[in-house]
Amino acid sequence: MSFRAWLSVVTLLFIAVIIYLSRHELMHAWHLLKHVHIWILLLLIPGQILVYYAGGEMLFSYLRAKKSIDRIPPLGLARMSLEMNFVNHILPSGGVSGISYMTWRLGKHGVPASRATMSQVVRYAMSFTAMIVLIAVSVIIVTIDGSINRWMILMSSFLVSTMIGAILGCVYLISSPSRMTMFGNWLVRIVNRVVRKVTFGRKEHVLNHTKVTLFFSELHRDFASLREDKSILLRPFIWGIVFTLADVGLFMITFWALGAPINPAPILIAYGVASIAGFFVVTPGGAGAYEAIMVGFLAVAGISQGLAIAGIVLTRVILLLGTIIFGYVFYQLAIIRYGKTDQSPIQR
Repeated sequence: MSFRAWLSVVTLLFIAVIIYLSRHELMHAWHLLKHVHIWILLLLIPGQILVYYAGGEMLFSYLRAKKSIDRIPPLGLARMSLEMNFVNHILPSGGVSGISYMTWRLGKHGVPASRATMSQVVRYAMSFTAMIVLIAVSVIIVTIDGSINRWMILMSSFLVSTMIGAILGCVYLISSPSRMTMFGNWLVRIVNRVVRKVTFGRKEHVLNHTKVTLFFSELHRDFASLREDKSILLRPFIWGIVFTLADVGLFMITFWALGAPINPAPILIAYGVASIAGFFVVTPGGAGAYEAIMVGFLAVAGISQGLAIAGIVLTRVILLLGTIIFGYVFYQLAIIRYGKTDQSPIQR
């Protein structure tokens, strides 16, 4: 079979695994549909499109500022963002698989690999920054509302500290050519060692030291340019705010459809905690752990556990199905249109 045929088969197998692992949540969501206002629930469709569009704009507003890409229609932005989300779901890796896919995808629009990677660093950094700002506002709101407790303060502080630490760590690495070189050498050594063991020595290496060094050198150059003109980050940050609010709004829509609208501040904090945890959970999209964390946090915030389970599980299942079904279609169309995945610029 051709590469594309094998890729399609493997993708379908991953989808089957995701559906199997989510079977209990799917059944629960099916029963919950009997108790919701369907017309309100349908607002999840335009809401999810807005989420994907805003996620795409965090990337493309930076690339347009760098004059690296032509204007792409709004639906095209949403589509590429959906494809990346789909890849992250079928290959859970803390976002790494999605970054690799988007680097390849953007390469078809003439964007160099280093700049495509930098645009995604900007996306995650601005998404985290926007979330930090919104969580701070949410803590103030729940404090005024009188519903805050020590657990919420502790979890919110931990979340904000984690995101700030991740951003500072990334800046610390990229800001120094010598640190980038050391990291590149370490990456080449580790990856090639793992490949040799997995292939029993039949494949010596997949990363080329010279090309890896060049890649990180270009990445550092983009960062240095960004540091000189920080105004470029304003649009990605604004879209990060839109993205986070729209994503949290999807949960609000479901609670509204269940006839139980609730304070969005606790949902935003729970969403942030669950999103961070999703980076470290190997299940597709953080399934299982994501829902448990959100439900647990909302219960601590004083929301009925039954209501929390109903709202979170129903939202997550609908979004998961939308991501898998439509993401798979667009992903396959991209594979068919552009042919097999070209080798990465950092590969031999």
